[in-house]
Amino acid sequence: MSKKLFEQFPEPILTFDLILPEVQKWLKTDSGLNDLLSNDDDWLLVNRDLNGRVRLILPERIKESEQRVLWDSLASNLMQRLGKHAYPQNTEILFETNREQALQGATSYLMEAFTNIWVVDRLATAANWARIAPETEGVPRIVFFSIKGGVGRSTALAATAWSLAQEGKRVLVLDLDLESPGLSSALLPQERQPVYGITDWLIEDLVDNADIIFESMVATSNLSHDGEIHVVPAHGADHGEYIAKLGRVWMPKLQADGTRESWSSRLNRLLQNLEERIKPDVTLIDSRSGIDEISSACITELGANLILLFALEGKQTWNGYRMLFEQWLRAGVAEQIRERLQVVGAIVPELDRVGYLTGLREHSYEVFIDTLYDEIEPSMIGKVGRSIDGTWKVGDINEGWNFDEADETAPHHPWAVNWQRSFAGLLSLQGRLAAIDAQEVKSIFGALVDGVSNAVDGKETS
Repeated sequence: MSKKLFEQFPEPILTFDLILPEVQKWLKTDSGLNDLLSNDDDWLLVNRDLNGRVRLILPERIKESEQRVLWDSLASNLMQRLGKHAYPQNTEILFETNREQALQGATSYLMEAFTNIWVVDRLATAANWARIAPETEGVPRIVFFSIKGGVGRSTALAATAWSLAQEGKRVLVLDLDLESPGLSSALLPQERQPVYGITDWLIEDLVDNADIIFESMVATSNLSHDGEIHVVPAHGADHGEYIAKLGRVWMPKLQADGTRESWSSRLNRLLQNLEERIKPDVTLIDSRSGIDEISSACITELGANLILLFALEGKQTWNGYRMLFEQWLRAGVAEQIRERLQVVGAIVPELDRVGYLTGLREHSYEVFIDTLYDEIEPSMIGKVGRSIDGTWKVGDINEGWNFDEADETAPHHPWAVNWQRSFAGLLSLQGRLAAIDAQEVKSIFGALVDGVSNAVDGKETS
């Protein structure tokens, strides 16, 4: 850096990414904080608003207490550290009656190394990657997700549904790729498309009108054989004012008692109602690609038992998954979700498949070992693998969660979906699936189908 440029910026530049490290320094260097937060009912919220500015939120009782002067001094010290990301003088602290009220409508997680200090993020979107719903106890729910589009995710889901139906399973399929719908056309011919779809239900639910369309938003696929495939599309046969509807589906619902039900909670309520009516053996959910509201709801808030991470070999894929895994680590929720993950090698090329999958596995392992795996040697933990109920188990020495790179039972070890010429550039996937046979499905989707089938059977046994 030139001397002239250094003179322009004599102090380190503090950007959004440096806010939390600076807050951590403040928490460790201001010794008075330990005394102020020594009781079980004490709490502190570090609140980042929509613009990325920070202020503190404290219990209402402190406002008129003797502690107020000390808190004002501590807050002023923090604001000086944060520069442009600080609130101005005399506005550094907000007071709330209780912590739950202060957290309402925001993403929050415990500050690392503290038990009563929370980071609170006010986001412009409804995505909440830090809130992980527990696994559903009923029908196994399997989410098909990808960081990037164009990986054959929806095709793989349709083929998986076909295979499970061949085994006699009753399969419920939801097209939750609302901004790029199309899965239903793979499983339903035009004449079988239902009148309504998921977007219609979410809109009508806002005005307590959803019951009148509930029975007209599910159709049975003509691809069903020994079992059944029940499809809930993103929209109905006549999509109507789809863009106008799509702009409203994320709305929370205002209840009679004044509380708000988030759009993801409404979606979960719809899914529960569908499972209660159809009584499927398994629910397959096609999530939108990327890191947005739909993906967040599908992966973290619907109680998924298995989350399939479709991956192409390349930096964009692994950088994307690394960002997601690191967010779970920061939020302290990685252990709540990591055992549900499974990498899928998407569109594995015909030439040098072994070499391609080896590279995919190596890069997948690198991301998992840097983020989700515990920092221990795999040889220290005995036999590790997926048990009959589909969960990951540690064997002889329960000291951590880790896998050898070559372990075929590990979540980083990709289930291969092979590229096949007959699926490239199809005008009608529905027609292609109607003419497919079990041997062809096995040659293309075998590892994926076997993995999903074992997970479903294991959950049923459990």
